[in-house]
Amino acid sequence: MDYNQLAKEIIQAVGGKGNVNEVYHCITRLRFQLKDQSKVNEQQLKDLDKVMGTNIAGNQFQVIIGNDVPKVFDALVEENPAWKNKETANKTTRQKGVKGFFSNIFDALSGVFAPILPAIAGAGLIKGFMALFVSLGWLATNTETYRILMAIGDGVFYFLPILVAVSAARYFKANMFVALGIGAALLYPDLTALLSAGKVPHFIGLPVTPVTYAYSVIPILLAIWIMSYVEKWVDRIIPTSLKLLFVPLITMFIVVPLTLVVIGPLGTFVGDGVSGGINWLLNNGGVIGGILIGGAMAIIVMTGMHYAIVPFVISNLAKYGYDKFLPLTYISNMSQAGATFGVFFRAKDKKLKSLAFSTGLTALMGVTEPAMYGINVVYKRPFMASLIGGAAGGGFAMMFGVKAYVLTGNGGIPGLPGLVGDTFVYALIAMALAFIVALIFSYIFGIDEQLVEATPVVEKVAAGTEILQAPVAGELVKMSEVNDTTFADEIMGKSIAIKPNEGKLYAPANGTIISLFKTKHAIAMQTDNGAEILLHVGIDTVKLDGNYFTAHVTNGDVVEQGDLLVTFDMEKIAEKYDTTTIMVVTNTNEYSLIESKDNGAVTKGNQVMELRSEQNE
Repeated sequence: MDYNQLAKEIIQAVGGKGNVNEVYHCITRLRFQLKDQSKVNEQQLKDLDKVMGTNIAGNQFQVIIGNDVPKVFDALVEENPAWKNKETANKTTRQKGVKGFFSNIFDALSGVFAPILPAIAGAGLIKGFMALFVSLGWLATNTETYRILMAIGDGVFYFLPILVAVSAARYFKANMFVALGIGAALLYPDLTALLSAGKVPHFIGLPVTPVTYAYSVIPILLAIWIMSYVEKWVDRIIPTSLKLLFVPLITMFIVVPLTLVVIGPLGTFVGDGVSGGINWLLNNGGVIGGILIGGAMAIIVMTGMHYAIVPFVISNLAKYGYDKFLPLTYISNMSQAGATFGVFFRAKDKKLKSLAFSTGLTALMGVTEPAMYGINVVYKRPFMASLIGGAAGGGFAMMFGVKAYVLTGNGGIPGLPGLVGDTFVYALIAMALAFIVALIFSYIFGIDEQLVEATPVVEKVAAGTEILQAPVAGELVKMSEVNDTTFADEIMGKSIAIKPNEGKLYAPANGTIISLFKTKHAIAMQTDNGAEILLHVGIDTVKLDGNYFTAHVTNGDVVEQGDLLVTFDMEKIAEKYDTTTIMVVTNTNEYSLIESKDNGAVTKGNQVMELRSEQNE
């Protein structure tokens, strides 16, 4: 389905961009505030694929889309980004203050890394298995097979700046291909050789601090964030006829040198300061130093600052025969693994559990990127748990003077021989402590499973008859009497309506929650037998923006018939809105017969609909 083309046709049918004051969406409809409703071509709208119908509610013009409404809305926003800023029903607000600053950073990291998770997870698994096979002697590092496998497993991480550049461009609303070009420039072989030649190169007289951008994350994130502003500024000042050539040209000409001259040196300056501080803490900080460094190790790795410490590590190993920093990398890796396993034990979504388990295993093998960027950073709270675990393990390690004796190149189970020595037992205890503490806190903190893009558990309805129970207790209302023509005409599918007498919404059948709308007034679920159900509490209650609603489930939850889904303050809602609750079978066309009740009192557990699949015929 070409949603961009559909968006253009919808805009044309509602009178053009100039006729739209604002637009937002609820769980099934686009809701337009128009300057002149007489300009709308309703028949043209109804003839479009994906448009189920239209409705007028006061000064609001509604286009009924169904389950794909978020995709259509996103396409509308691409046509006019200003509409995104006016979105009121499905918006996220940027927080202010110190807490908001860090929250916004993690929101950005989550938004950037979630799309590239499949590549990170797949490559990470390969690297994890390679590390294990090498340690067991099953795979030699000097073979051609090893080199090819390394290209598959390590290529994603070596070129991580390019992947991050594309995803960050999507997040920051910048041109993805220009961003890709910026990432490619930073990894260009000749530039890499220039920066590693041992002397400081210059660009038009400005010094370029030698920095390694491969495997890094923060420099490219900052670069694309800056690019998003540069690109918008250039776009405003360049004439329309010249935009195609000069906007990308000027943007890249500014951002790439700025990254090399400013962001790289900034990272080096901060890295040198951090490495100096870390060495001081290692030598003088004791337990407190271990807690601080162990807790911050994941952030140090994310910024690439740990590379600045490598010379000190090598120097310590050569001079003293041991190093105190390396054990903290093992401990940090175990804390990442523990936090991810906490998600595995806590999560209800099957896809998320599987991903958490596999990335947790790779973290145990010393490859933490899939766990860190695929799970912990994306869901935020597990990352916090990993920092706590790292601090606990780090404090214990420094208390007993844990040391590493060999630089193995792997901070996981395969690299344990590097810790063998007088403090080996304490090293194992510290690693186990980091793992367990992170797991416990990750489990306690939990995650927001609404970030999971849940998918239906079955693709088509199963053979047989399915019974749907009343989602609320109350009095059945004839659909023709419902005060909303979209529901009354059953445009989205066969429906029932109930005037509730208590503020509790229950699962009408066993199934999986596909979508809990952010305002919590509507839920989409799929039953175990394949029925796609929309539960909608009240008429126009999306305008309450979640007030008076409390959700007891999240996306991906598996529920049983009769489970409590949402509670709502019926009296408060009834002061302004009709509380009639609708249950819609949105895949009605997949059934040969649907029978439903339309009058009488019902309570929880009462049968209200019977669905029969045509596979029975």
